[in-house]
Amino acid sequence: MSSKNITLKEEAYESLKSHKRDDESFSDVVLRLSGANKDVMKGFGMLSDEEADDLREHVEDVREQFNEDFTEGRDELFGQ
Repeated sequence: MSSKNITLKEEAYESLKSHKRDDESFSDVVLRLSGANKDVMKGFGMLSDEEADDLREHVEDVREQFNEDFTEGRDELFGQ
């Protein structure tokens, strides 16, 4: 594997260092923080059909409550 040297300002180095885990190299930190190692399909299919239905129902309930709260707040604000 090839490598490159880079220059960082002290502030950038300290920020990077603060994100570094004990078992990581700085290269690992950069890859993790940049999302380079993200597998977008990693979690796909992890929920059972029942769990997915429960989640969908919960999201719909939250959306409905949000819409009611928003409408009520708008009506109070504008005197409707």
